[in-house]
Amino acid sequence: MEENFEADPGMIQVIQDAMRNNPETAEEKLREYLDKTSKVPINIAVTGDGGNGKSSFVNAFRGVDDNDDHAAPTGVDETTMEVKEYPHPNHPNVIFSDLPGIGTTKFPASKYLKLVGFKKFDLFIIISAGRFTENDAKLAKEIKKMGKKFYFVRSKVDLDLQNEQRKQDFSEQKTLEKIRDYCVKSLKEHKIESQQVFLVSSHDIHLYDFSLLRDTIERDLPDHKKDALLLASPSIFPDIIEKKKKFFQRQIWCLTALSGVVAAVPLPGLSVAVDLALVVGAVTHYVVGFGLDIPSLRRTADRTGIPYDELKAVIKSQLAAEEITKELITKVILQLSSRAALMVAEEVSRFIPFVGIPMSMTLSAVTTYNLLKLFLDVLAEDAQRISDRILMG
Repeated sequence: MEENFEADPGMIQVIQDAMRNNPETAEEKLREYLDKTSKVPINIAVTGDGGNGKSSFVNAFRGVDDNDDHAAPTGVDETTMEVKEYPHPNHPNVIFSDLPGIGTTKFPASKYLKLVGFKKFDLFIIISAGRFTENDAKLAKEIKKMGKKFYFVRSKVDLDLQNEQRKQDFSEQKTLEKIRDYCVKSLKEHKIESQQVFLVSSHDIHLYDFSLLRDTIERDLPDHKKDALLLASPSIFPDIIEKKKKFFQRQIWCLTALSGVVAAVPLPGLSVAVDLALVVGAVTHYVVGFGLDIPSLRRTADRTGIPYDELKAVIKSQLAAEEITKELITKVILQLSSRAALMVAEEVSRFIPFVGIPMSMTLSAVTTYNLLKLFLDVLAEDAQRISDRILMG
């Protein structure tokens, strides 16, 4: 069952005033409303010694291939000597900060958090490709003192499994348990008790604990930041696709209310014009949120090694892998004859004295709701098809 999500009364008033006084600004106000979540900042600090897979982890979470022009540099020779920020390509409000290793001459453990500017970070991810060190433990203790969250991540578990596969008695589950126990033991040696360790492979994020780590971070974030992290999360996971769909479903109630507000302003053609702008804005968010825009699909192709044309071939919607414009939305709507007829009827009904405006508000709300729900459903299905193709290997 869909959740009810009430529209912001203040935003409705702003848009209603814009309709009456300066209709040209209506689309801008709608964009501001739709972009609300993308303005919420999240800054995730990632730290660990050089060669531990920090940069590959940052790239994986951002859905960027290590060879991408916007990727965090990887390789054993890459040593971070200063804080470097890497925004998410589609959601630049979500930033991953690659921090220098702790315990160097320039960044001694006792002054580390102050030197890297700890206050601006929402949380810390401490990465190791082996055992966690005394400096890792010191950092965790200092972060805890400052009231921030931290997470221990053991990277490159795919390489460990490859090495262990040579043994006759190889068991993936036992090997993973052994790695986890070893990490927990190393933390206990440094007086870090009852700490969860997440095992990840930055090249196979659908395996091991990557999804669990993401879910744990989301759970620990303040409520107003949870949705921002969700939208920036890889849509390779079926549960993430479902969560994003539910988020967009909640928004539909708000957008439906705004559509009704527009329909109540008696200016010929305004309702359909603004409803189109509203639908274009919402559908653009769906496409980008599910990673179905062309740049995202190309990045997915680069990361997975699946050709772009092959990924595009599993898509069925006319709205995915396309630039979302009023012309495209109009074309798709006109193919939905019953809904197109409803929009025309709305324009006529608006000029029936007394009865017309309330009737029009209902029609506009119904039309907008049905269109957005339909477009969201087909795009979520396309996202699932892409996910299925990737997980197929």
